[in-house]
Amino acid sequence: MRVRILRFDIWLCLMLGFLCGLGLGKIASIYLPEKYEEYKKDHKVDENEIGGIADNTVFRAQSVDDLLTHETFTVISKGIQYKNRGAGYYKGMYLHALTLPSGELVAARINSDSITFDGDSIYTSNTTLPVGKIIMADLKEEPYFIDQIEYKEKLSRTDFYIDMVGEAEILSEESFIDTPILLIELITTILLFPVFHAIGSHFGIFPYFFEPKERKN
Repeated sequence: MRVRILRFDIWLCLMLGFLCGLGLGKIASIYLPEKYEEYKKDHKVDENEIGGIADNTVFRAQSVDDLLTHETFTVISKGIQYKNRGAGYYKGMYLHALTLPSGELVAARINSDSITFDGDSIYTSNTTLPVGKIIMADLKEEPYFIDQIEYKEKLSRTDFYIDMVGEAEILSEESFIDTPILLIELITTILLFPVFHAIGSHFGIFPYFFEPKERKN
């Protein structure tokens, strides 16, 4: 097996481009967290709207029948039980297996920023989930999702899910900050590599990749 090693000039130019990318990424990391907070504020929904905090006027659904007969509602869950029954990605949305007070199990998309507790402990308190609504959908059309969310127990219904996010959907902090920084570093490295190499070649430090015609002549 033949091992190929990159020339020193290629490694050096890649390293210089990468260092410049790290510098730009560092600058971006100073400003992006502030932008993320602004972004979160722009996507915050009001109380009693879909995905918002549910006050005492919002209907407390007990069963699937309650869900299907009310336009909007909330659900009271025991502690963080809604996080422990199973979950999975359906069409890019993360859905939890939510146990209703009736014992029925349904899929729910939950805005964690709008959850409230009636006690000091999130594990033992009653949890009031955000305001939600029914979205009709065939969950079985994605078998891998069904395998994920039903790994403990089968859903009572697979023809809908509860949307408790609505307009409150936001990117994660990692997606908003880390991903752009990584792209900045990568793109900067790629763009500056030929620039540094061209400069070095011009001054005779590096060999040309493509020697200019006038130099050949």
